[in-house]
Amino acid sequence: MCQFICRIATGLAFILFALPAFPHDLRPIFVDITEEKESTVTLRWKVPGSVERNSLPEIILNGNCTEEETTEILRYSEDYQSRQTYQCPSGISGQEVKMIFPVPNPSLTTIIRVSERHGGIHSGMLGPGEYTWPIPEQLNRTAVIKNYTVLGIEHILRGWDHLLFIVCLVLIARSFRRILITITGFTIAHSITLAASALDLVALPIAPVEAVIALSIVFVAMEIAKDQKKTNLTYRYPAIVATSFGFLHGFGFASVLRQVGLPQTELPIALLFFNLGVEIGQIIFVAFLLGLSTTVVFVGEKSNLPVPTLKLLQTQKVIAYGIGALASFWMIERTIGFWV
Repeated sequence: MCQFICRIATGLAFILFALPAFPHDLRPIFVDITEEKESTVTLRWKVPGSVERNSLPEIILNGNCTEEETTEILRYSEDYQSRQTYQCPSGISGQEVKMIFPVPNPSLTTIIRVSERHGGIHSGMLGPGEYTWPIPEQLNRTAVIKNYTVLGIEHILRGWDHLLFIVCLVLIARSFRRILITITGFTIAHSITLAASALDLVALPIAPVEAVIALSIVFVAMEIAKDQKKTNLTYRYPAIVATSFGFLHGFGFASVLRQVGLPQTELPIALLFFNLGVEIGQIIFVAFLLGLSTTVVFVGEKSNLPVPTLKLLQTQKVIAYGIGALASFWMIERTIGFWV
């Protein structure tokens, strides 16, 4: 068991050191198309602020639609935003959304939401190498399953705050049985609040939620740093801690769904498969972490690295301090964002 935990810690150390190499902002581009009345269509888009202004894409509606008005591109605290108005005499079904990038797409996914005048909602997704998306004439259940599953997987794998919280839970649980119970509790809890928030049964402002999510990571990192396994309630009952904070993390997962929207005619399926995608993403991350950890230890042993170096990388406290420092930065940054 010690070897299992040490391998996780070692692999996590390498991941933490590599974090600065990842873009700070990996949120997707959002395109919202709304059929207002008769033939009038409004296209709004939002691009993460990490993209340079001269690299912003041009987003247009092709087909039988003609552009009437374009507002200027505005920069808010975290995003660029703009709005365009089109006249589509034959409606938006069958039209085409087109992305034109002045430079290669910086690895950003594009999420498209189309709201028809009669209440129907279509959702689409474009990868970094895809630039056109035809608006379907009718909702395709297979497309809903695929798009929302992929959306859930991408959301969890791009959310380092959620992933680091999961790693802390694994380090605290320490055995396969306790890890299984702990992660299950976390999954059940965030699934409940994810559904409640996405269905508008419960609503919380996302900015404070994200700040408190960062605070939850600081808390579990501190518990690991204390290393009081016999007296610490977190070590004795990790499933309770995971479940409690899981309710909070569910609101974070739901934030992307609230922006993209759920197709009303396939609402249960979209919600189910988005949540399934989140769970698949968690499994992929844990499998990747264990595989990387095993590889790092194997290479270290074959390379005859100095023992003190290996011991340093295998120290959970070092990992806890690294995670805690990063989460503290996120918490301060997100709290400051309340007033920016």
